Amino acid sequence: MAADPSAADSARTGAGSVRTAAGSARTAAGSTRTAAASVRTAVRRLAQERVDHRFKGLPPDAEGLTVGELAAQRRSLFDGGFLTPVLTLSAEALDHNLALLGRYCAEHGLAFAPHGKTPMAPQLFERQLAEGAWGVTAAVPAHLRVYRAFGIERIFLANELVDAAALRWLSGELDADPDFHCVTYVDSVRGVELMADALTACGARRPLDVVVELGAGPGARTGARTEADCAAVADAVAATPTLRLVGVAGYEGEVPAADVGTVRSWLRRLTALAVEFDEQKRFGDVEEIVVSAGGSAWFDTVAEVFAELPQLSRPVLKLLRSGAYVSHDDGHYRRLTPFNRLPEEGGLRPALRLWAQVVSRPEPGQAFVNAGKRDAAHDLDLPEPQVVRSARDGATRPATGLSVRKLSDQHAWIDLADGAELEVGDWVGLGLSHPCTAFDKWQLIPVVDEAGTVTDFVRTFF
Repeated sequence: MAADPSAADSARTGAGSVRTAAGSARTAAGSTRTAAASVRTAVRRLAQERVDHRFKGLPPDAEGLTVGELAAQRRSLFDGGFLTPVLTLSAEALDHNLALLGRYCAEHGLAFAPHGKTPMAPQLFERQLAEGAWGVTAAVPAHLRVYRAFGIERIFLANELVDAAALRWLSGELDADPDFHCVTYVDSVRGVELMADALTACGARRPLDVVVELGAGPGARTGARTEADCAAVADAVAATPTLRLVGVAGYEGEVPAADVGTVRSWLRRLTALAVEFDEQKRFGDVEEIVVSAGGSAWFDTVAEVFAELPQLSRPVLKLLRSGAYVSHDDGHYRRLTPFNRLPEEGGLRPALRLWAQVVSRPEPGQAFVNAGKRDAAHDLDLPEPQVVRSARDGATRPATGLSVRKLSDQHAWIDLADGAELEVGDWVGLGLSHPCTAFDKWQLIPVVDEAGTVTDFVRTFF
């Protein structure tokens, strides 16, 4: 049955009034501080989870303790009963990286919705919100459910959502919580039809806010390929009362043959699309127009081009979505970070380190440690040996002359240059590339300070 347009318009007006009132209240109280506070209670429950066999690398004698109790013991990573392999996060690097990008966004006039899929760690979401993040970015419905379970009020879904079951659940969340704000991509007329059908079928009372995704060019990932395609999608959105067009968005990280010039050119197409849609009054009565982009490789170019946006008919939310910065890495993002081009702005620090133990020295020039594909990110670069801790006396030294040749499921093959030293029992600290595929292998990660003391644990979800 077709929805009653007048009823839908009334619902949209009523929901808009609620959002406007809630937005004003949040602004008066300090929206980011309020959002962080709303997450805090849910996050604190993680400290009550019991330590057991589900969590790799944790001390067997901690079985039955809560995570909070184990953290309070401030054990040594090396002498406190932890098992190898074990993934760790640097306390100092986390503090530095979280503060740095929060400051960068504030200084460049960017709102920030970090891509939560990188760590999928509510404790880090809480800290990002405390540093001023607008909200959190998701990729799939499962991420949305985790975010909502921990009280996240603002979510940007950087994907077109056409799953009827997920739309039914999301509509229920929106209807039940007037403070909850979700924005999702649309990039096809068919997608709009599926979304509208699902939302109408479940009796959605609040329209779902959407942004038209402009693709990064032929051969790129998702997104409508041309401005004419984008206009057709926007027309389809305007024809359904269950969706509301609030802006435009995309992902510059998938621009083919990306460099500063090609990325800048695509971003200017994106901002020009926002201007054109605004002139055509496609955004209706929205409180603010969303213009969003931004991975972890080109956020400086995003800041540059977004700064060029002219004044529109509504305030503009210039929304950056970088996520890998939290932990940074020792490979892919170390090479690509915009801070390589902006040394005066500071620099990110790698926070992840995988500790493994030498379990075999079968031949001269060859060693094996007990961490492999099931433990280490390896889709972009192999792990990088960085430091060795002697099993004899606990002394540490640089991992000079060591390199990882390949990974098996539970072993890393390490080649030793002439003169390099390594004994069975030594611990090897490995730097990792691509944090997205490091976090998903570890559900509870020790946070370690420079002295080797475990000060906290970060819980992750798929």
